[in-house]
Order: sequence, then structure tokens, then C-alpha cells
Amino acid sequence: MVVLHSVSPPSEGVRHEQADITAVLDGKGLGSGTLCVAESRVSWFDGAGVGFSLDYPSISLHAISRDLSTYPEEHLYVMVNSKHKEDSRNEGQKVKDDDSSSSDDDDDDDDDDDDSVGLVTEIRFVPNDKGSLETMFTAMSECQALHPDPDDSDSDFDGDEYDVEEAEQGQIDLPTYYSFEEGMSQLTVEGQATLERLEGMLSAAPQHCMAGVRTEDTAAAINDELKTNSEALGISGQFDDADVDHW
Repeated sequence: MVVLHSVSPPSEGVRHEQADITAVLDGKGLGSGTLCVAESRVSWFDGAGVGFSLDYPSISLHAISRDLSTYPEEHLYVMVNSKHKEDSRNEGQKVKDDDSSSSDDDDDDDDDDDDSVGLVTEIRFVPNDKGSLETMFTAMSECQALHPDPDDSDSDFDGDEYDVEEAEQGQIDLPTYYSFEEGMSQLTVEGQATLERLEGMLSAAPQHCMAGVRTEDTAAAINDELKTNSEALGISGQFDDADVDHW
């Protein structure tokens, strides 16, 4: 809840302070005052020290608005996830009296209305110096970045997504990764011997190269060996040559 009260501006971590800022809360102008953007919170207060403070987690959106059709002046628009209410005893007493005179059904309806309406406060900070808008926005963005949303668990996720519950029940196939040693252990004795022969041929291949280009005889020998022994490695068909005309 955004409530007007006596504000003590923060003295530490202040990123930007701008005077001559008109604050407009839900369409109601509060006059001119000072906007203080600090690392801990955003505060606005008038000459008498009366204003409000916003915690960064409560700020759902902030942006520079240059659309003069929505408001006649360029400003910094801030959306807060709670409704602004003035701290007025008379208003509170009036609401209390109205509630006590209504029926139980009306009370239920009023409660539903209170839950669905008034969850958002729109605040406009209108500076006399429109050139300060970028600085105000940047300072607020940097400070809000210091207060990440703890519910935003996907922000640091890296990798393929899958349903954890389905994976635990074995309903989906997850990829299996092996280290070099584990991969070697999956080969048969014959497959390991074949792999060693292929590695020997590849290590000897540079002796038959000309300017880094493999000769036809060496290429044909390696291709024949790959085709002959690929079944022993359990990878038949994976390295077959495509039907491509060689010029």
C-alpha cells in the first residue's frame, strides 16, 4: 500500500535525486517535490517532507512515457502492485460504518470487489526538466536490478527443458552422456581393437599428404577400413558415404 506520510529520504546508496518533480497518483496531482532514487527504495516528498516511498519488489513496471494522448506531458510512469490510499481517519471511519450497515451477502460481495479492484497504483513522475527522464529511468533500472524477483526461477536456467515428474516416472527418454573412459567401456573387445586400428591409420595419414591434402589412395584405404569395421563398433551406416559425384 502506498501511503502519504512524513518521509525521511535515504542518505546512503543514492543514485539520483531530482527536484521539481510533480507526482501524480492514480490521476491525483500531489504537487511539486523531490524524487530520490536510492538502492534501497524510491522516495518522493514535497517541501513539507510529506510523500511516499516505494520498495523495488512492489514496482511491477517503470518506463518513460512520451505518449501525449495518455498524459499531456512526458513523464516517468511507474506501476505499483498495491493501491494508493491516503491515511485518513475520516475515510476509514466512513468505510467502517458502511460495512456495518450492509448485509452478510453484501459484505461478501464487497470483499470480492476489494480483492479484484485496486490492486494496482499508477504513479507518474513529471519533471520540469524533460531532459532528466533518461537519467531517472536509468537510475531506477540499475537499482531495481539489485532486487531480483525471488519467484523468477527460470531466469538462470540453462539447458533443455523437460517435465521433472515425467522424467522421474520414466515417461520420457533423457539423453545419456559418457566420459571418454565410460564410452570406451561400452565397446566390445573387437570394437576397441577396431578403434585402435582406425586411430593408427589416422595418425599415419599425414605421411601421405601433399600440402595438407590427403591423396586418393590414402582416402580410399581409410574409407574401406571404416566400411569394413563399422559394424564391429556398433555404428553401422552412420559413416557411409553419400552418393555424391566426385570431380
